[in-house]
Amino acid sequence: MFTDYHTHTPLCHHAQGWPRDYAQAAVERGLDELGLADHSPMPARLEPFDDWRMSLADLPRYFEAVEEARAAFPQLPIRLGLEVDYLPGHEAWIEELSGMARWDYLIGSVHYIAPGWDIDNPAHISRFESGSVEEIWDLYFKALEACVRTRAFDFIAHPDLPKKFGHRPQGDLRRFYEPVIAALAETGTAFEINTAGLRKPAGECYPDALFLHLAHEAGARLLINSDAHAPAEVGANFDDALALAKAAGFTELVRLAGRQKQLVPIA
Repeated sequence: MFTDYHTHTPLCHHAQGWPRDYAQAAVERGLDELGLADHSPMPARLEPFDDWRMSLADLPRYFEAVEEARAAFPQLPIRLGLEVDYLPGHEAWIEELSGMARWDYLIGSVHYIAPGWDIDNPAHISRFESGSVEEIWDLYFKALEACVRTRAFDFIAHPDLPKKFGHRPQGDLRRFYEPVIAALAETGTAFEINTAGLRKPAGECYPDALFLHLAHEAGARLLINSDAHAPAEVGANFDDALALAKAAGFTELVRLAGRQKQLVPIA
């Protein structure tokens, strides 16, 4: 039943294991499909943009590595994807990226809420401690809604990423969640349960149970992914994620191929 479409390679400079290593892990863990989705390059004029993404020159090697995995494990469907940062003003680049390969899916994600401030980077954790958590969450979720409304992406990644280091605003978090969930439902964009949150100080999957319940009520579609940065993390904690999905009322998961969605019943 399970697929894992959110995995990374050494080309992003903070992951271990090549696609064929991830494929080996997927076969050993009984996954039905595997997808690779490394961090997208930026235009050559902006490189180096940061130290945790592929360069544009590395994109051909990325395609080769995925093909090597497909050749080594012909029994396993291996999907080609990309995790694309949404940055206001870069919509034309996102469109250009979408035409660079026969992608099976593009993941939309928000890491930057201001120039030079990627909120999940430990180097910036002091900004949570000295700044306003409320303001950080507000900026992030407004950017995430804009990301969804581009309709450029097949699903979005780690929807409540600002909690990574354990920082949450006071009160009912619906004020952040509901605009994004409405955008998901209106655009037909799916979202993921991302188990990497269990491996971070947050200590829980992205997103939380409230987001999941609201998303189910709105009719949004769901995937389960690991955000693996090493083969040992492929399929990690999927039973926990599945329990969360069922508790929220989900009965189907999304599969992707050629940027087309298929709904598969949860066993």
